[in-house]
Amino acid sequence: MNSIKNGALLSYFSLFVTLLIALLYTPIMIRLLGQSEYGLYSLIGSIAAYLSVMDMGLGNAIVRYTAKNRVDGNKLAEAKLNGLFLILYSIIGFLTLFLGVLLLKRIDNLFGSSLTSIELTKARVMIVILIINFSLSFPLSIFGSIMQAYERFIAIKLLAIIRTVITPLMTLPILFWGYGSVSVVLITTIINITSLIFTMFYSFKYLKINFRFDKIDYRLLKEIIGYSFFVFLGVIVDQIYWNTDQFILGIIAGTIPVAVYAIAMQFIRIYMQFSTSLSGMFLPRVTMMVTNKATGIELTEIMTKYGRLQFIIMGYILSGFILFGQHFINLWAGVNYGNAYYIVLIIMIPLAIPLIQNVGISILYAKNLQRFRSVILIFIAILNVAISLPLARNFGGIGAALATAISLVIGNIICMNIYYHRKIGINIKDFWLNIFLMAIPMLISIFVGFCINYLIEKNGLIFYASKILIFSGFFFTLMWFLGFNKYEKNLFLSIFNPIRSVIIKKAVNKEV
Repeated sequence: MNSIKNGALLSYFSLFVTLLIALLYTPIMIRLLGQSEYGLYSLIGSIAAYLSVMDMGLGNAIVRYTAKNRVDGNKLAEAKLNGLFLILYSIIGFLTLFLGVLLLKRIDNLFGSSLTSIELTKARVMIVILIINFSLSFPLSIFGSIMQAYERFIAIKLLAIIRTVITPLMTLPILFWGYGSVSVVLITTIINITSLIFTMFYSFKYLKINFRFDKIDYRLLKEIIGYSFFVFLGVIVDQIYWNTDQFILGIIAGTIPVAVYAIAMQFIRIYMQFSTSLSGMFLPRVTMMVTNKATGIELTEIMTKYGRLQFIIMGYILSGFILFGQHFINLWAGVNYGNAYYIVLIIMIPLAIPLIQNVGISILYAKNLQRFRSVILIFIAILNVAISLPLARNFGGIGAALATAISLVIGNIICMNIYYHRKIGINIKDFWLNIFLMAIPMLISIFVGFCINYLIEKNGLIFYASKILIFSGFFFTLMWFLGFNKYEKNLFLSIFNPIRSVIIKKAVNKEV
């Protein structure tokens, strides 16, 4: 459990670094590239996200099956499993190369009416770089999944932090020298491949992993494909939720609406990371619990325990963005990106509910019961695309966001909560009673925040920071007295224990 706790702390430190980099780097990047080229860069980013689905759920399968082998202690079976996954990933790498070439040939047909000839030329070059990136990344990605299965969260998170810091340090000088989005994609690719090579080195040196390429166990292969297929469907749904809107806007409206929507998606992705960076670490542990026949009561306890912790974080971010997000976007990105605030709110409010239930997804994966979620969400994704087209054409980014929000409510909230309760055995009523009681201090805090905004009308940097600090004080004070349970209070205090120890030690040394 210490590895999970330390990994969680590093996750949130990584998110803090990511947020800090985004605050400093993105506005400079936007201004150096210009709104149109930033929109082109974001459009290519959405294409990259679609190539990433070629993982086909195997990364998740590696974590699950390796974690099961850790319980059994069968090193020979693990080596054979590693060999099988490496073969599968190598095939995927070649398949990605083939599909990437097909996409390259169709680029004029897809975007010829909305992009200029110069933008199309840059898009082709960036897609070639992406094809090379993903073709190499898939075979190498097996090592990162193995590290996760072994709960080496500290090494994983440290690597993520290093990547986050190095990327702007390498790209900003290139941008200042006048190079554009193509150079940014190239540098990102180099950093990605280098990071994956490090995970390979770590896995061989510290985890002592082995690969065996014996005769394929077709029964196991069939089981893995069955498991991965429905994970894969879930990944496709996620891509439709978070990347299709930019793709549709790029076809219908060009690069500028894509740029505004991309700014909104930066906030949404950071918001999601605050939840998934914690819940993602529980798949190995939940898998071992399920393997050891954990009861519905035990699974309800772990989902509620970490759902409450996630609600504290997600509720604080959502409340703060409602109160202070619009002014921040205008200052940070510019008034041309003002609509991003409304896009973020439309998506962020319903998104908060599935994010605090992310441990439930880990339970589904551990029980190999992700089929229902994948099937339901694929139909909802089709609905999302169907209503996004007319809404985006008539209302631009706002319309695309509304389509995403409607899909979230139907699929991720209504259908999944019914399934958690009836099929998995989660006491969903007890879960939501816990969350409802914690929502009361959050709503009071939002009301206080509106009062603060009304009483302090000035929006200079000092006044703006002061309003956020006052709101934060009210939020956590109300949470302490009205929301936190004993475990959460002790956990909150434990964060400050190292600081308190240092202060006490200094005080003792002075007395001596």
